[in-house]
Amino acid sequence: MYWHYIVILLILIIISFIVIKMNKKDFNIKINKLIEYLGGKDNILDVESNLSRLKVTVRDVSIVNKDGIQKLGAKGIVEIDNQLKIIYGPNAKQLKKYIKDLK
Repeated sequence: MYWHYIVILLILIIISFIVIKMNKKDFNIKINKLIEYLGGKDNILDVESNLSRLKVTVRDVSIVNKDGIQKLGAKGIVEIDNQLKIIYGPNAKQLKKYIKDLK
């Protein structure tokens, strides 16, 4: 009699794993696109995060695709010399970690 509840619970768990896996894949695609828009990993000198901002120091700012970065979800970009301060929200710290891992 309780096996109906067990089956429903198992189905919900499987659906949850599928959703989590899909979100992680989308996040990895987003990271790769971000690095591409920043001019590639060779163009990135340093990455720091501060709350909702990602501060990226690049070799050549002219090859950075700021429109592409905003289409990925950046709420704003401030350029100072060869630094970009990108407002990403709560994902900034996670983005920093993945970019540092790729370098």
